[in-house]
Amino acid sequence: MILTLPDTTTSQIATTLAEAREKASVANGRVLTLLVAANGNDNVDVILETVRNATRKNPARVLVCLLGNPKAETSIDALLLIGADAGASEIIVMELNGELTEHLDAVVTPLLLPDTPIVAWWPTFSPTCPAKDQIGTLAQRRITTYSSAAAAADGYTPGDSDMMWSRITAWRAVVASALDRCLESKVAAVEISGLADDPSVDIAAGWLASALNVPVSRSSASTNADAVPIAKLTLHASDGDITVETIDGNTVAVSVPNHPTMFAALSARTDAECLAEELRHLGPDATYGRALQGVKIHADS
Repeated sequence: MILTLPDTTTSQIATTLAEAREKASVANGRVLTLLVAANGNDNVDVILETVRNATRKNPARVLVCLLGNPKAETSIDALLLIGADAGASEIIVMELNGELTEHLDAVVTPLLLPDTPIVAWWPTFSPTCPAKDQIGTLAQRRITTYSSAAAAADGYTPGDSDMMWSRITAWRAVVASALDRCLESKVAAVEISGLADDPSVDIAAGWLASALNVPVSRSSASTNADAVPIAKLTLHASDGDITVETIDGNTVAVSVPNHPTMFAALSARTDAECLAEELRHLGPDATYGRALQGVKIHADS
């Protein structure tokens, strides 16, 4: 069901949503409220498709705020997606103009689900300090899309996370598994190479710097478009080098001293997969926080 409410109010949106849910016999099963802030000229269809796929196992009330012209007449144009059109969730898209672009917290508050966690996501831009942003102040979990790991570190507050981090979850698991096979071998230094402008490579370096407390050297290298952004990792250890190298868009090779080379299936993750992972973990991610500290240390060294 798709309902259009031009030049409306949050009160009218709430009333229409309740009536539509009753008419469509939609069950109450939402486990969180997901707040999404994007620009009015962003590709809304892509954002909505990501949300639908990410919330399949975490049904949510999704409030999408599209920031229009702050100098225009104050108005809200809303689109309600319920039932099959919203996947497992219910989605309210609000195009905001005028003063409302500066008061997102006031806009979404009447529409929040009671007694459920609140998550904020910025799919196309990231505020300087997410915890102090209009919707960030309402959320216990804040998901950003920084283009720079250093910028994420500067604005970090516990409860923040970023898609750059969830993009390398599986890669980090492969690295941890390789280290577990060499528990007696001491790592003295690390070399990591990957896409020059990809923050996932930088936060991977920060993670290793914080976890191993050793020097980390970061260089640029190209990778397959379908692969993880990290081309090669070399851990210089006392028993010999441990390497994790991207072979193609679906495979990495793992070499550990005194063991045959192993191959693991690994490919780039979609935005929906990353967002779904973030929605499963609503508490502060201490490891992410330490990785950002490692980014700062690496930048200063």
